[in-house]
Amino acid sequence: MRHRQISVFTIVLLTLASFCGQAQDIQVIKKRVVGDLMEPAVSKSAVALLVRSIQPDGTWPGINYKDVSRTGFQHKDHLENMLTLARAYKKPGSPFLGDPAVKKAFSAALDFWLAKDFRCDNWWWNEMGTPSLMINTLLVMDSSLTEKQRTEGLQIARRANLETFGARPGGDLMPIAGMLGKQALFTNSPDTLQRVIKVMAAEIKVSTGRGLKPDMSFHHRTDNVISTLTYGSNFAGSFAYWAAKIHGTRFSFPEASMKLLIDYFLDGICQSLVYATYPDPGAMNRDISRRNAFRREDTGLPENLLAATDYRAPELETVIRVRKGEMKYNRVRDRYFWYSHYYTHQRPDYYASVRMHSARANNMEEPHNEEGIKNHHYGDGSFFISRTGREYFNIFQVWDWQKIPGTTVLQKEDVPHWRKLAKKGRTDFAGGVSDGVYGAAAFDFASVHDPLTARKAWFFFDKEIVCLGADIHADTALPVLTTLNQCLLNNRVVVGAHNKTTTLKTGRHSLQAVSWVYHDSVAYIFPQPANVNVSNVEATGNWRRITHQAWATEETVKEDVFTLWLDHGVQPQKAGYAWVAVPATDAASAAAYSKKMPVKILANTGNVQAVQHTGLQRTGIVFYKAGSARLSDQLTLAATAPCIVMVKANGATVTAIAVSDPTQKLGSLQLKVNERAIAVTLPTGAEAGSTVMVK
Repeated sequence: MRHRQISVFTIVLLTLASFCGQAQDIQVIKKRVVGDLMEPAVSKSAVALLVRSIQPDGTWPGINYKDVSRTGFQHKDHLENMLTLARAYKKPGSPFLGDPAVKKAFSAALDFWLAKDFRCDNWWWNEMGTPSLMINTLLVMDSSLTEKQRTEGLQIARRANLETFGARPGGDLMPIAGMLGKQALFTNSPDTLQRVIKVMAAEIKVSTGRGLKPDMSFHHRTDNVISTLTYGSNFAGSFAYWAAKIHGTRFSFPEASMKLLIDYFLDGICQSLVYATYPDPGAMNRDISRRNAFRREDTGLPENLLAATDYRAPELETVIRVRKGEMKYNRVRDRYFWYSHYYTHQRPDYYASVRMHSARANNMEEPHNEEGIKNHHYGDGSFFISRTGREYFNIFQVWDWQKIPGTTVLQKEDVPHWRKLAKKGRTDFAGGVSDGVYGAAAFDFASVHDPLTARKAWFFFDKEIVCLGADIHADTALPVLTTLNQCLLNNRVVVGAHNKTTTLKTGRHSLQAVSWVYHDSVAYIFPQPANVNVSNVEATGNWRRITHQAWATEETVKEDVFTLWLDHGVQPQKAGYAWVAVPATDAASAAAYSKKMPVKILANTGNVQAVQHTGLQRTGIVFYKAGSARLSDQLTLAATAPCIVMVKANGATVTAIAVSDPTQKLGSLQLKVNERAIAVTLPTGAEAGSTVMVK
């Protein structure tokens, strides 16, 4: 009996100790979170204006309180104004600390909102946007709130919960869980916080459905369209934020979850960013129609990860230093994301990517909320080259949306209505192969909008990318163009033709027998002189033509734009192209390169496309069907099924072979190197489409 009493007493003590420990940890975490909310600077002039301009009913002039549509809801400005006032009133060192006028203005604004309880036609604002701003404001003001404000404000904040529509696996569950975590801090509820941490940790997993994919890309929806830099970044950012805030407490995340999230950040997110800093246009969707969509990433996410663990710490530190401008990003890496039809090529002096689609995915994200309403051809083999990460900054409102870099497009009067933008791809063959340093991507392209087909391939080396097109075929009497680039004009455009070098005057130019074109440190080399079109003029447009959000007006916007394209003529049959992108160069070097090229095009047909780099001893081969390719007088390689191959060979000696199945349907195939047959077992299931190294 006595032993039983002691045991019960011990359990009670341990329970009390645990409860007290959790309560202490809650306060530690709350202090960290509130400190983070207080961090932004208080603008004396901005706060004074808010106090001065607020109306007796708690509204501000200039905000449309009537429009609650999916494209409107300027009410967010009201919520943000409330948070600004709260911070000014509570932040230590603020010139408005404890200021009665600021408190009065804040209370009037909050009471107005609580009385009206605005709801948007877009669920996101009701279950995420508004609750997030509300709980942040409540945490900052806390003891300075009335009981009515606390109760009613918390009711609105609690619309972000794990039972709502938005809290489904994918990009929104993690931020919603974070909002619930803040509610737990506001109400001092350790049980709720513990539940939140458990849910967040469970979401850090590889999935073939919504969420983090086996290739380290991210899909928010089931359309298999990449969303790594939007929902996927919010997913990672929310987890990293909480990882830093709960580190060292009883609520800390499991180490396995931390490691997987860091792998995703470094191998997925950073690989989809130019120098781990600027968004790659190729990884984006409707978000390109938002103002300043290509602004540089800050250091918050990697700093939060580094604060929570030392796993891959040197790489995280490098990303932080690069984003601060303290060092250059010298990473050399290629990665093909086989779930997302997305190839990335990172070099110290440039970045390039290819975006495709197939019957396994939609061509593009739906234009939700009427954003990105011209993106019809954005995934049709787009090829973006970035030297600085600023080449496409705020260009899209003046873009010609049928001249997307890398794409081959039937030139119509306009693209179809935005409601017809997203469609399922039509072919199986879309993929890439990479040994981690070099590689190739290829696309059996069939337009989802037009009667147009083509075979398109890209071969990635250190100093150049070779771009091939074959079997370009259209079944309607309209011209077909392949665009090499359409970016912001930066200084002069130089052309090499007929052994002469010419700097183009501003204008639109149709040029014959061109060997190379140079613009903004990128050379476009033509192995055979080609007829090209160049435009280096001012383009006009407006934001309203690409997004119907309320802020987007028809006010004319002007930008100087460089566009380079090839014209395949009206209703082409079996047309093709070949050109080489050489970034990080100058005009003189472009001229020299065109006369002595280290790459050879071995084949460019509808069956086989192959390129060899003699200096690197690498050959990339795309087999659209079973066939063979002659690499040299001493070496022939054959395949028994469609595949993409990267071969390293010196003479007749093959030292490495990388293979992938772009159809993602095969279990095996046979390669034949001269007379030697090699049986290749291909990845299947979640790894189907990934590269296998043949020994």
